[in-house]
Amino acid sequence: MALPRRRKLHYHRLGSLVQVASAISGTLLLLFAFLSFFFPSPDESEHFHLRHRQTSFNAVVKDSVSDRNSVFKIPSTGGKLDRDIWSSKNAKFFYGCSNASARFAKAEAITHPTRYLAIATSGGLNQQRTGITDAVVAARILNATLVVPKLDQKSFWKDASDFTDIFDVDWFISFLSKDVKIIKQLPKRGWRTWTPYTMRVPRKCSERCYLNHVLLVLLKRHNAVQLNKFDYRLANRLDTDLQKLRCRVNYHALQFANPILEMGKMLVQRMRMRSKHYIALHLRFEPDMLAFSGCDYGGGEKEKNELGAIQKRWKTLHKNNPDKERRQGRCPLTPEEVGLMLRALGYGSDVHIYVASGEVYGGEETLRPLKALFPNFYSKDTIATNEELGQFLSFSSRMAALDFIVCDESDVFVTNNNGNMARILAGRRKYFGHKPAIRPNAKKLYRLFLSRNNMTWEEFSSRIHTLQKGFMGEPKEVRPGRGEFHENPSTCICEDSEAMGKVKADSRHKKHRKLDDSSRKDVMVSDDQNDYDDNDVPEWPDLDEDEDEDEEEEDESGSKEKHLSNVTGSDYGTVISDEPELEAMLSD
Repeated sequence: MALPRRRKLHYHRLGSLVQVASAISGTLLLLFAFLSFFFPSPDESEHFHLRHRQTSFNAVVKDSVSDRNSVFKIPSTGGKLDRDIWSSKNAKFFYGCSNASARFAKAEAITHPTRYLAIATSGGLNQQRTGITDAVVAARILNATLVVPKLDQKSFWKDASDFTDIFDVDWFISFLSKDVKIIKQLPKRGWRTWTPYTMRVPRKCSERCYLNHVLLVLLKRHNAVQLNKFDYRLANRLDTDLQKLRCRVNYHALQFANPILEMGKMLVQRMRMRSKHYIALHLRFEPDMLAFSGCDYGGGEKEKNELGAIQKRWKTLHKNNPDKERRQGRCPLTPEEVGLMLRALGYGSDVHIYVASGEVYGGEETLRPLKALFPNFYSKDTIATNEELGQFLSFSSRMAALDFIVCDESDVFVTNNNGNMARILAGRRKYFGHKPAIRPNAKKLYRLFLSRNNMTWEEFSSRIHTLQKGFMGEPKEVRPGRGEFHENPSTCICEDSEAMGKVKADSRHKKHRKLDDSSRKDVMVSDDQNDYDDNDVPEWPDLDEDEDEDEEEEDESGSKEKHLSNVTGSDYGTVISDEPELEAMLSD
């Protein structure tokens, strides 16, 4: 009798355990169902996200306000700074100088009456602008009459605009009349149109190169030559008067046609109506740029497939190591990273930003972090109607010209790459008063962005300020003789030595007075805010990029004017290729 009882008790206990296990399993299933409802599977939530973004940016911003224990708190204001964030320090001591010297003969005295040079430009608007500028100098070297340049209508952009649609051709001809004779088209030979002999010159062809090769062809081929694919076909290193001619063309003779100019001014006016100051950001985060860079932005297989499909357009494009590209500073910053850099440099959430950009990869989701930092976010599409933009919408070069004007007129220009538009605008801003032009030091910043959540905002901001020295568009920012001339027109940047010397003398006098008074144990308070002394001049950092061979020699002209230039690093934006579509993609 005892054995059946024990068996019955055993089965009873076993049944109880089964019931408990069933209850626990049921609870776990309910919990799993609950979690599944609020947290969808990776397949359901797969979308574009940026590198190293485990948490959404909105959550970070919210935590920075509500969670006082958070390490990385992003402030809404730029903080108190010891500098004016809207101007360049010591800019008043430098000015643009491009007038010809007395020994630079007038065009009528040196132009051969039956010698003509025509050129066909290549690439987008700003790449073509460099070609037009250099074409004037090439004509001067050859003592030839220049035919108004032909714009590229067959490249990637497929823009049918000609020179007169983009630029004021009459102003172009008249302003340069003392330097180079320019005509709108080749004259006829009898009853026929003069057909020039076509050829190409090497990259960065020197003055001697043009005289030894192009001039000989001009003399043998009926005195009319057309140089095709004319971009970056003139050396960086030229005689001072020829360099100054370059500046007169680029900064004075090339003015946009009236419709573009008027629309651009209207866009600038509308930005000014919203705020006294504004930043213009050339974001350059379009799919083609990301594909060419070979960088990884954390989008997984979806991003890899999408950008990989674009990369197949370029037969000569090699596969890159994404991590290596980022370490070398060849990856554009994400919009969020650009925003964090600007906030760290002192620009608060009330700052107005104009964004010059095409289609941003990832769309609104990619832009959301930047807009959270800077809600006053505009583009030409948001401050002008489709009706107002109607005559420009079908022409990429004209639309790019509008962005160019708004960026050029901005208080601060920020570029996210080192392409043609960025370089030309950087050069213009130096020439016209050293207006701030910020280029991220991507090579140094990438590690900082990776580790930012392990430091306080104060530490992050301090590091940004340190790493961005030499990349802010300041006078005498880095040592002379580096980079493309169109970005660093050093020959055309002159120093007001008299004014600078006076301020230095005043500064030394004040210092001596302080020392004298200190020795007498007197206390004197002095306002040195506007003093210019040796300590005010930033050091010239040694960068890793190689110097441009064309810029290494001394000035052959022996000019007595002091001139300076800045450095530009090699990155994907500076690559020049003979593959037409690749050049067009990179041109602006």
